[in-house]
Amino acid sequence: MRPLLALVTCMFALSASAATWTADNGNGTFTNPLFYDEFSDPDLIRVGDDFYLTGTTMHAQPGLPILHSRDLVNWQLLTYAFERLDLGPAFRLEEGRESYGQGIWAPCFRHHGGTFYIFSNVNGQTTQLFRAQNPAGPWTRTPMKRAFHDLSVLFDDDGKVYVIWGYQDVHFAQLDEALTDIVPGTEKIIIRKGAGLGEGLHWYKIDGRYYILSAWFEGRMRMPAARADRPDGPYEINPAISMDEDFGLAEGYRLRNRSFPFEITPPNTRDGGRMSLHQGGIVSTPAGEWWGFSMMDYNSVGRLTCLSPVTWQDGWPYFGLPGNLKRTPRTWIKPATAHTSAPAVPYQRDDDFSGPKLANVWQWNHVPIDDRWSLAERAGYLRLHALPAPDFWWARNTLTQRAIGPQSVPTVALDVSGLKAGDVAGLALLNLPYAWLGVRSDGARRELVQFDQLTGKSVTVPLERDRVWLRASCDFLTEQAVFSYSVDGSAFTRIGDEFTMIFQLKTFQGVRYALFAYNTSGATGGHADFDRFTVDEPHPRGLMRPIPASRTITLTPVGVETAVAIDGANRFEVVARELGRVALRAGERYVSVNADGQLTLKKGEPADSELFQWTENVYGDLNLLSLTTHRHVRFDAARGLVFADSPGPKPDRHDGSCLVWRYAE
Repeated sequence: MRPLLALVTCMFALSASAATWTADNGNGTFTNPLFYDEFSDPDLIRVGDDFYLTGTTMHAQPGLPILHSRDLVNWQLLTYAFERLDLGPAFRLEEGRESYGQGIWAPCFRHHGGTFYIFSNVNGQTTQLFRAQNPAGPWTRTPMKRAFHDLSVLFDDDGKVYVIWGYQDVHFAQLDEALTDIVPGTEKIIIRKGAGLGEGLHWYKIDGRYYILSAWFEGRMRMPAARADRPDGPYEINPAISMDEDFGLAEGYRLRNRSFPFEITPPNTRDGGRMSLHQGGIVSTPAGEWWGFSMMDYNSVGRLTCLSPVTWQDGWPYFGLPGNLKRTPRTWIKPATAHTSAPAVPYQRDDDFSGPKLANVWQWNHVPIDDRWSLAERAGYLRLHALPAPDFWWARNTLTQRAIGPQSVPTVALDVSGLKAGDVAGLALLNLPYAWLGVRSDGARRELVQFDQLTGKSVTVPLERDRVWLRASCDFLTEQAVFSYSVDGSAFTRIGDEFTMIFQLKTFQGVRYALFAYNTSGATGGHADFDRFTVDEPHPRGLMRPIPASRTITLTPVGVETAVAIDGANRFEVVARELGRVALRAGERYVSVNADGQLTLKKGEPADSELFQWTENVYGDLNLLSLTTHRHVRFDAARGLVFADSPGPKPDRHDGSCLVWRYAE
């Protein structure tokens, strides 16, 4: 793992056009997550050869992104279902009210009869129904008559439309023709609390049978499922079709309270199943393959969406491969679809603010005041007028975008010549607690301020120039960030201590980069002009280290000093094959998986028993996935033997499946 200070130094040399995370490896495989920035509560549908995806956006505006794909891996952002969702003062940060974590969430995406539908929840409001004839919009919004917690809607073959919703106990009803209320007398509970289902319902009819996929949060996170021959049951429960898949991610910092002084729970590496893939559903391809989509709590970067091959067994859709059901390979072959897509990403992260619109990744923190920001008042700049606010949390017209992992460095240039007394403007990491680096003016002088809400500490430096560059170097593997500034755009100086980024459920979002300006005097202040915004990423691909093709390496388990030996050999030439797979050669023999799952050396040309999917866990440790067992190579220290029997890496990284490779020459 790269230390944070080394990351900061490294990023000085990266260009503003550096690549962003792409799940497509360019060799016929993909690596989870699909997006390394928050995409929570996903719902995904197929219409013909096309796939469409949406997810939770909470209080961020615009909301409900509509993504389109032809291969389930590469996605394009078509639009948002709404630009503004103004349901009262809390949505505008007015009257001392806010809607952090209370906006739009848990959408149900459907297509029927040529119309696209999104049913979504809003705290304190009824469920909202969005409709469009074209997924690219325009979309219209209709409030339903009541709220349906974590609902899923099914357009059945007999022309009736049903809805299910609830938490642990699952409610069922028929919707009326307007799709805004239930038909009187049709509501009932079809699965009672204690039966094993959770929330986040996804409902399907497949080959005449009804399936409900759910998410379970207590104890070990998992995905239970239910099936029935009738929409209203009775339902048979499968307690887990996906469980314990966290790709080896350890649980990070957690927030225990929501006000200063904050109390946090430190990270732990216990194998507790608290980071596992959970809420999601399934979709089929035109070729007949089935794939699962689900999210996992990925610590402070937020909840991320992952893609899983589905294996049907005994009539249940298990996430995973034969021999390793319920576990998702982090790197695997792309789905068989009707189209081949080049690697692509849905969002434009960098923005020089020279266009007529903001880059498509930007979202406002709550509903913006449109006449208090501009891209036209000063060409090539984003101008934010400072509105009164007691602190950053309440600053209106704060512009945000989702932070991206595993490591990233947002940088922005700021012109502060327009600031007035009481103004504060800069770059923040929006979270609870939050931190920011900005410029504060008292009218006579200006100073740089780095504020950490977790500790309550501020660090100040006098500023005698109108232009300054602000930077935040974020490592979401260690969950530490440091701020730095520059007066020439080249040499950066660190300011303040490391800031600890925390996963929390107040905003129900991960960390967000934020550009802000507000006035602490209770009056409207001046303005801040933001120039070029960039996000640099040192690891934008599925492997932190490329496959060392045709090189000789040693393999050492994390926490072990001695290299792995197989039949007396501990140096292996990496023989690259298609689809990111390798064979390991020692002299004239290849590493092979025998019938007992043990690794030995075998002569002859490599077949599946001699091939391994070269992949990494989230920290960059090597994991070798056998093509015969669909399990990972594991060094058994007690017996001094090596087996392909590990379902996946564990968070403590000391289970023998997390390997460090080194050049042997």
